[in-house]
Amino acid sequence: MSTPPPVDSKRLHERRVLQTELEIQNEELRRIQIELEETRDRYIDLYEFAPIGYLTLTREGLVSEVNLTCTALFGVDRKKLLNRRFDSFIAVRDKDRWNRHFVNVLTLVGRKVCELLIQRKDGSSFHAQLDCQKMKAIDTPLLRIALTDISERKAAEAGRDNLLRIIEDSPDFIGTMDLQKHPLYHNITAHRMLGLDDDTEMSSVEIKDVHPKWGLKKVLEEGIPEALNVGIWRGENAILNKDGNLIPVSQVIRLHCDESGNPQFLSTNMRDISEAKRLEQQLVDNITMLEVAKAVAEKANLAKSDFISSMSHELRTPLNAILGFSQLLESGNPQLVPGQILKVQQISKAGWYLLELINEILDLAVIESGKLALSPEPLSLANIMLECQTMFEPLALKRDIHINFLPVDSNLFVHADRIRLKQVMTNLLSNAIKYNREHGSVEVHCSVTKADRIRISIKDCGVGLTPEKLSRLFQPFNRLGQESGAVEGTGIGLVVTRRLVDLMEGAIGVESTVGVGSEFWIELRRDDIPQPLDKNNLSEELLEQTPGQENKARRTLLYVEDNPANLMLVEQIMVEHPHISMFSARDANHGLALARAHCPDVILMDINLPGMSGIEAMNILRKDQTTMHIPIIALSANAMLQDIEKAQEAGFFCYLTKPIKIIEFMNRLNEALAFVENGK
Repeated sequence: MSTPPPVDSKRLHERRVLQTELEIQNEELRRIQIELEETRDRYIDLYEFAPIGYLTLTREGLVSEVNLTCTALFGVDRKKLLNRRFDSFIAVRDKDRWNRHFVNVLTLVGRKVCELLIQRKDGSSFHAQLDCQKMKAIDTPLLRIALTDISERKAAEAGRDNLLRIIEDSPDFIGTMDLQKHPLYHNITAHRMLGLDDDTEMSSVEIKDVHPKWGLKKVLEEGIPEALNVGIWRGENAILNKDGNLIPVSQVIRLHCDESGNPQFLSTNMRDISEAKRLEQQLVDNITMLEVAKAVAEKANLAKSDFISSMSHELRTPLNAILGFSQLLESGNPQLVPGQILKVQQISKAGWYLLELINEILDLAVIESGKLALSPEPLSLANIMLECQTMFEPLALKRDIHINFLPVDSNLFVHADRIRLKQVMTNLLSNAIKYNREHGSVEVHCSVTKADRIRISIKDCGVGLTPEKLSRLFQPFNRLGQESGAVEGTGIGLVVTRRLVDLMEGAIGVESTVGVGSEFWIELRRDDIPQPLDKNNLSEELLEQTPGQENKARRTLLYVEDNPANLMLVEQIMVEHPHISMFSARDANHGLALARAHCPDVILMDINLPGMSGIEAMNILRKDQTTMHIPIIALSANAMLQDIEKAQEAGFFCYLTKPIKIIEFMNRLNEALAFVENGK
């Protein structure tokens, strides 16, 4: 058995030291490797999930590397993005610009930045900023790109640009100034309004150069202090242009603050109101002219009314004698011989026709002056038609015209003025009879329309009207060629009729066929059925009165009249009523003396008396204890509405117009006598 060699302790120690060092180095290497891996992982995380996109392009423009942020921006999986041409994602409008930029970056040294529109696969797009830098690889250069989505910034810039464009294109002067009142900005309109085309010239403009002295004072002492205090000031001002001309403006000064409410700057907005001022002045001038024209028209209208009233009075006075005495002759004793009757009838016919003309002219004048007062109420259509039938059947019979009033529902009521509605019906029915053919017919029909209005139609079988005549039908004094015909007329009746229907909020129309006839119609608003009167609420005295009943006891009548013919007429009328004793006075003073001395039962008073009017005389009689109870009847040739209303307001028992209609006159006189009897 051999003996082992002796151990070299020194070498053993060295080996052990070396082994320890190797173990330490290995441990360090493992630690460094771990750190490298951790660093690499951090790098990958930073690279992959960076807030901006990273990608690397080859010299041919192919994508060789790309991080996840970039793939998310492009909306494409990484595998489909690698080795794909980058320019396939660039919008068509930016491809040429990108190609030039790509060549420049690969050729030159340094970083290059550009902005492009990236088109996604789904058709959407976004604005991107590309920060490009060339990298040297082993065999070929590469292009490293940092890509940032700048869509929000672009939208903000677009909004700012649009706002700036709106400001620049605004027709208003828009400017800003700092809190020390130094101008900061003016838009193009400001340049134009001030007449300054040069930006350099505009930049030197101060607030004192913009306004005249009084306007500057308004801005500095009123506008800016109020804007700084409450945030806004509005007012009218003026600016001074380069040529020294003043331009009126409406001005607004506003204070602008930051998010914390700290004041930052002031803005001013001024709008040229030259045209508005011109139109305003023109309007004022026009209003002045209209007021002058209105005054002239009112004066002319008043003169016309006075003239018509005067002429009416002057015509009615002789007509009173003509018609009054003709009525007495027709009904007097002894009876007239046939030849005399015919002559008196011709006098009456001419007189009543002249009175009709006067009345229609007065109606038209009152309507056109706007002074016609209506008293609309619910009117029974059946009653109105019955009254018309009673009135016009004798006239139609005289002309051998058959008039047919179709039955009317008793529940139909119209909203109208009773007197004026009967006047309208009288005009239309008179025309239907007068202008009918021999042995013709007239049909009156009432119906309810869809609009809950009532239509009254009057259909005749006359010669009819041509379209040309229909167009001139409602013109005053136009008788459509009938002037030389046998039928009398004024040419005013239809005009008055139309105006009255309009005043009653109705409508009027006509359909006509030549050779067949015409149908005139009016439409009025339907009204509710009125509630019946409760007789328990009426006084027994009123219920016991019998209108028209004459008191046959001896009565006295005082007639105050300055016209001898009118006095004679009433005297002749009283001859047929011997129970009434009449005495007269030629003026108001004489009438007052007789009234106080004799206390007549009734006084008949003319209005236009010499020295003192009939109204003044009546006021004196009303204040006198001796005569205040006597009913006073006004009998006047003043037939204008305002004259009648004035007399009624003064307190007359009633108002009669000349010429006298004997039956109406006696009815009113008997009513006054009955009033005296009941009073006693």
